[in-house]
Amino acid sequence: MERYKRLRLFSIVFFVLLGCSPDKDNSVTPSGSALGLNLPANSITKLENEQDLDPLLKQIGNARYVLLGEASHGTAEFYTWRAAISRRLIQEKGFNLIAVEGDWPSAYKLNQYIRGTKNLGSPAAALQYFNRWPTWMWANQEIADLATWLRQYNQNIGASQQVGFYGLDLYSMWESVDAIANDFVEADEATRATARSARACLAGYADEQVYAQATLRGGGCRTELDNLLTAVQNRVKELPSGHEGAFNAEQNALVALNGENYYHNMVLSNVGSWNIRDRHMVETINRLMAHHGNRAKIIVWEHNTHVGDARFTDMAASGMVNVGQLVREQHPGEGIHLVGFGTYTGTVIASANWGGAITTMSVPKAPAGSWEAILHEVNPPNKIIDLQAWRQDPKLTQERGHRAIGVQYNSGNEQGNYVPTNLPQRYDSFIFIDQTKALHPLNVPATRQKAPNPNPEQLTSYNF
Repeated sequence: MERYKRLRLFSIVFFVLLGCSPDKDNSVTPSGSALGLNLPANSITKLENEQDLDPLLKQIGNARYVLLGEASHGTAEFYTWRAAISRRLIQEKGFNLIAVEGDWPSAYKLNQYIRGTKNLGSPAAALQYFNRWPTWMWANQEIADLATWLRQYNQNIGASQQVGFYGLDLYSMWESVDAIANDFVEADEATRATARSARACLAGYADEQVYAQATLRGGGCRTELDNLLTAVQNRVKELPSGHEGAFNAEQNALVALNGENYYHNMVLSNVGSWNIRDRHMVETINRLMAHHGNRAKIIVWEHNTHVGDARFTDMAASGMVNVGQLVREQHPGEGIHLVGFGTYTGTVIASANWGGAITTMSVPKAPAGSWEAILHEVNPPNKIIDLQAWRQDPKLTQERGHRAIGVQYNSGNEQGNYVPTNLPQRYDSFIFIDQTKALHPLNVPATRQKAPNPNPEQLTSYNF
């Protein structure tokens, strides 16, 4: 689907904000202060090298949950700066978990490579398992470079202190059931039997799109997947606490069951399926933290649309929640820090069509009145912003358009890509790169689709 209903709504609201609100003067001066806006000078610092991240690490403080966003899935600088932040959080603040907007089984292969528990040869070989479209989200050179660093870092410390890399998403019904059947070596016969039953049921559906449509007619494998989770959990109770193989098997069973719920609901409710997905991702974050104990500290990589608190966008009016909101609500006393990302112009990789080939596209200059246009006028060009310093100024907490580029993108029709956002409340810090470049994808054939669209006349999934 070329343009989603939610993004069309964002477009309408955005232009209302731009054109029909007399108390919002969107012009800016060359010095960087929008007329009527006083941006606190001490809240903005330059970002040119990794040492310039010092103010951000100070803003993060003792947080245990650091969520790093991105304004698109195809911008190199968003990945390289998140990698740089992650390295410093690991080395200087003891973070030991990275969780990303990717499939659990695929990410677990990379986790095994990083931790040295499976001989996969190279990071590029491990990244071949990210074969769900859009493969470039994780099968790219920037992630390969981070994986190389993580593996080297882990080789110098004990297993209990090593950094793990995990996926938060729920698209992998088939792959997760296969992982239980093939990799859960401690499975008993009851678990193996239920895994065979689930595999046989799923074999009756060619792909996720066929499955989603079949649920409308009463089909599906809900019972078999529910039985599989129960069987795995029963077996896990018999194994030692903290058993890694048991944790992996239980997570795969949970992914399969929650994924089934997602595919069923995505043909019924756009808001319902979105919420199922983000609640699953938060459930996975919570499971990872519990599994790794009281010393666990997690870095989350996801699109701004998941990281930035939904309550400070028009998502809330639609009944949508997201990861940033839920983590803030569920862990208020444990230290949460949300970091948004943005750019003014540059290039990006995306696809013109859902499931299509990737293309390097131009990112047009952001329109006047958007947060990106305002920040473009603020020196230095690349910067870190402490948004917590903005929260006391009502003019700085007004909603303005904030760009969100998905995996499907039409750079000639930009107006639908701006989410009305209260920036200082949506995030705690913001990283702005004035001009950005496209990500560097690896050659990984896509054998699975992401979030299929069974009904082109109905919003069934978002491209974030």
